[in-house]
Amino acid sequence: MATEQTYIMIKPDGVQRGLTGEIIGRFERRGYKLVAMKLVHASQEHLEKHYADLKGKPFFPGLVKYMASGPVVAMVWEGKDVVKQGRALLGATNPLASAPGTIRGDFAIDVGRNICHGSDAVESAKKEIALWFGEQNPTINYTRAVDTWVYE
Repeated sequence: MATEQTYIMIKPDGVQRGLTGEIIGRFERRGYKLVAMKLVHASQEHLEKHYADLKGKPFFPGLVKYMASGPVVAMVWEGKDVVKQGRALLGATNPLASAPGTIRGDFAIDVGRNICHGSDAVESAKKEIALWFGEQNPTINYTRAVDTWVYE
């Protein structure tokens, strides 16, 4: 079975609202495997690296300030097509455009408080995982008994 990894982050609003367990549960129930996780209060400098592609946008300073306002949950999930499917689980960046049943569609209203972040491609996932967990492979490799019931 070919698998990939993605970086999913629960933002300060998700942590403060007590949605961490719900979000983890949705990924687990879908069949994805959690292979790394930590609670982090990121520095402004770290967040500027993470959001470097948005640096020229007018909302960039507010985004970095908000993201540095409290802890986030940094996670690495593994499974078949997890980057694309992880973003589908999260819903559209604008929560008002997110379908009911998605995380953002169920729990968020404003773009600036959209609960979570998910890598948009396999390559960006690799970069984000390295940024948040270090260059060495941060993940735990293990076999779940349930995998035979998730994958053919």
